[in-house]
Amino acid sequence: MMLFLSAHGWEIARLTLEHVWLTLSAMVLAVGVGFPLGVLLTRRRGWARPVIGFANVVQTVPSLALFGLLLPVPWLGESAARLAIVALTGYALLPILRNTYAGVGSVDPALLEVAEALGMTGWQRLMKVELPLAGSVILAGLRTATVTCVGVATIAAAIGAGGLGELIFRGVASVDNGLVLAGAVPAALLALVADGGLGWVEKRLAVRRV
Repeated sequence: MMLFLSAHGWEIARLTLEHVWLTLSAMVLAVGVGFPLGVLLTRRRGWARPVIGFANVVQTVPSLALFGLLLPVPWLGESAARLAIVALTGYALLPILRNTYAGVGSVDPALLEVAEALGMTGWQRLMKVELPLAGSVILAGLRTATVTCVGVATIAAAIGAGGLGELIFRGVASVDNGLVLAGAVPAALLALVADGGLGWVEKRLAVRRV
């Protein structure tokens, strides 16, 4: 084990950083799109079914197939990392979008009427009533999306985007279980750390509904 780490330690560290960068970039984009869109759908409920349905379809497309479909797209296909981030964003979008819509949409209408009676604007009602009450549900979606993104990011190595998947693919090609584990174990640890950290935040921010 020590000999293996001395030979591959720096490479594992470098690929782990690449993996984290791919995941964080995709999650920032997914939150930037999914969160405001989920809130918007609570105001335009007629759009919810087709929009969430589209995100659901993207989620069901096999990762390698999605990478292949995006390769011919101008600008995206020129950079493997850029293509991987967009694909990962697609996979992370559904849990964030769906949970934001479900969380904000499930706030008791009576509380919204009270907020309106107190003279709150739509923005104040969202920030002071709806989001605090929906926070735990939204964070649960973020948690699911992050773990999914960490796992799917290993496939990004198939198109040369880097990450821990490089070690896994090399290990499979050379029938080297050590390389497979060198990629799989850090990826699993990243997923566990992300899930545990966001779970802790979810519990801290949870608001008990009366």
